[in-house]
Amino acid sequence: MVVSTKHDKLGTVLAAGGKHLTVYMFEGDKGANSSCAGACARVWPPVTTAAAASANGAAVAADLGTISRSDGTTQVTYKGHPLYYFARDKDASDAYGQGVVGFGASWYVISPSGKKVDRS
Repeated sequence: MVVSTKHDKLGTVLAAGGKHLTVYMFEGDKGANSSCAGACARVWPPVTTAAAASANGAAVAADLGTISRSDGTTQVTYKGHPLYYFARDKDASDAYGQGVVGFGASWYVISPSGKKVDRS
């Protein structure tokens, strides 16, 4: 899994995978543990990997990590934040999940610094 960056209306943000989809952080996650499973993970699929994640663009390789999910998959983290896609995003220009409140907390895109992007 390659975590990279892209430039869009929100600035420089993290993206991942072959489609270069926007990735998100969930404010409901505590520490480096994912609080999103079941119905949540169907709407917000975790960014998973079978091997070590790598960085490209302004993403920093040293900031990447992984955690083990309850279903046995390995989820990619950035600066300790588990990463997710949003089911409604279909191509690299989409960021429909930005600022969405769902499953008990808010979802935000992430900058290469590891901070949420909040334009509100």
